[in-house]
Amino acid sequence: MMRRRRGPSLIGAAATTAVVVGTAGAVSGKQQAAAQQQAAAQQHAAAQQQAAIDQAAAQAVAAQQAASAPAPAAAAGGFSPEAMEQLKQLGELKAAGVLSDEEFAAAKAKLLG
Repeated sequence: MMRRRRGPSLIGAAATTAVVVGTAGAVSGKQQAAAQQQAAAQQHAAAQQQAAIDQAAAQAVAAQQAASAPAPAAAAGGFSPEAMEQLKQLGELKAAGVLSDEEFAAAKAKLLG
């Protein structure tokens, strides 16, 4: 008498293979989407950082031009309104991490004379 082999049929094996391949494809797609989101977040952060650098450079140029221009009459307390505004902007840049302590101190000293 001939015995039949018991085990997965050809159709059963093909179905199992299809499930495994489909699962792997879905996981791969999720990994690609996560990588794309991470790259987009990095690009956004870099753009924000560049904008802060550009703003700091523009303010530094404005401060330099203001320093080379004749000083307007000082307000009460010895500071002009423009100097107070520039000091405030320098403080905000330092708080945002755009300026280091040394850069802030140098710009402040230059501004205050």
